[in-house]
Amino acid sequence: MAMKQTFLGIVLGGTQLTIGEIDEYGKLLKMKDYQTVFFNQESAQDMIISSLHDYETHVGWIGKRPLAMGVGVIGRVDSEKGIWQQIDPARTHPINLARTLQETFSMPCFVDNDVKASTRAVMRWGAGHESNNFIYLYIGTGIAASIVIDGKQIRGAHFNAGEVGHLKVGTRVGMRCACGRTDCVETIASSVGIDRCARMLRNDYPDTNLSIPSNERVKVEDVFRLAKAGDSLCVKLTENATDALADLIMNLVRVTDPDTIILGGEMLEISDYMAHVKAKLQPVTMRFVTRGVVPTRLDAKNIGLIGAGAVAMDGLENQK
Repeated sequence: MAMKQTFLGIVLGGTQLTIGEIDEYGKLLKMKDYQTVFFNQESAQDMIISSLHDYETHVGWIGKRPLAMGVGVIGRVDSEKGIWQQIDPARTHPINLARTLQETFSMPCFVDNDVKASTRAVMRWGAGHESNNFIYLYIGTGIAASIVIDGKQIRGAHFNAGEVGHLKVGTRVGMRCACGRTDCVETIASSVGIDRCARMLRNDYPDTNLSIPSNERVKVEDVFRLAKAGDSLCVKLTENATDALADLIMNLVRVTDPDTIILGGEMLEISDYMAHVKAKLQPVTMRFVTRGVVPTRLDAKNIGLIGAGAVAMDGLENQK
């Protein structure tokens, strides 16, 4: 029996690094999570290297060494050159992450932004496989999109296309964003945004039953549950979040004319959230989104890791 060909995926988020092996059909075969502490790109690179050594030693490969590794990281990435340009505006120091990992582990390595990597998985194995014009919209700790037009991902002159979480959509809260603007949709409709809004508005709603812990984020599922029961703070938070996200989707539809909106991210687990958002989408604006606003049919929790595997596959194929 032929040995299974595999690809190594690595995805780096704000608080967690995950490493896993993926087969050629996008099936996740094994994985391990690592808690992360990094301050800049160099320390993140060191952490990736040490975690990969641990994974190879203590988890090991399915069979032979993987054919290639793909890495999905937060921030701006020049995927063609393998250069990680920045984490955020305060942490900008370009490093050739692909070359360093390739030389360290003697394995072809390819790098992309984490949301764009997830979109590669959607294009290979998800709903994007049937569409050349779609938006993959990530809604989780932050909000970002990858836009595919005529079968090509839009990247922009500085690899910064898709940072739609920093659009303003008319919902006014007075929340400052790290980008320097006020009331970006990410500060209102992401899980971090809902947490920050809850803390800012808490004193205006003294009768709320929402628990606001000091050492962790507010649970978004609690916000929607209490809103359904009539808690005034939670009603305000959910109305703001769903208004903002619905307006973002409709604005993106008007600009890019997709036939599909594919949703990903941990906020999809809160069914009330997306149900309220969809109810606010205007039929005239959405009339050409003929394939609908749909959740990813891939494993939403691990789509970033599967996407990193797709980055590795794409990289090898483009070398041929």
